[in-house]
Amino acid sequence: MVLLGTMLHAQDGNTIVGNWQNPSGEGRIEIFKKGDAYYGKLYWLKEPNENGKPKLDKKNPDRSKKTRPLKDLVILTDFSYEGQGVWSDGQIYDPKSGKTYSCKMTLKDPNKLDVRGYVGISLIGRSEIWTRIK
Repeated sequence: MVLLGTMLHAQDGNTIVGNWQNPSGEGRIEIFKKGDAYYGKLYWLKEPNENGKPKLDKKNPDRSKKTRPLKDLVILTDFSYEGQGVWSDGQIYDPKSGKTYSCKMTLKDPNKLDVRGYVGISLIGRSEIWTRIK
């Protein structure tokens, strides 16, 4: 019986795995599991930069990272599955601002993911609803 409970817990946590689109439609994120944690990488961007070349992480405060491409950049890191459709204790990197925030993700339904970035406590932050890509 314990094994069955463990399998169901792992299966529930993995429901977040897959491809998601942000609300602006500018980016698509692949959420994957590595070890016991969940991560997400920016696998698709709507537009290249003004020269037709890949967009770079120009807003990053670390000078050595300003020339790295945004495509395939891991922007979600170290999420743990809490249960009840909630992943927490992770971080989200916002390439538009170059800032990293604490983050919590809540699956609202199989195709809607509430992604909340915040500083300090989750009451002070901003949420977006990402849509699953089938």
